[in-house]
Amino acid sequence: MTQGEAVQPTPRKRSFLRSVKAVGWAFLGLRERKEYQRDLESINPLHVIAAGLLGFLLMVLLLVALVHWVV
Repeated sequence: MTQGEAVQPTPRKRSFLRSVKAVGWAFLGLRERKEYQRDLESINPLHVIAAGLLGFLLMVLLLVALVHWVV
């Protein structure tokens, strides 16, 4: 390596599970700034959309089941 070359940081793995975790914390409204910045660097926007829709569907189904159980 010569003196003028810059070392490129290795890109973080963009996993669906990390996106699900970020969306889950967003649903609760709790997130540290450091973790938020790390998420911005490492999650795929399409994964966030899919995880958000999945979380929304799960929440709606749980609410419907709860209302059905109470009534």
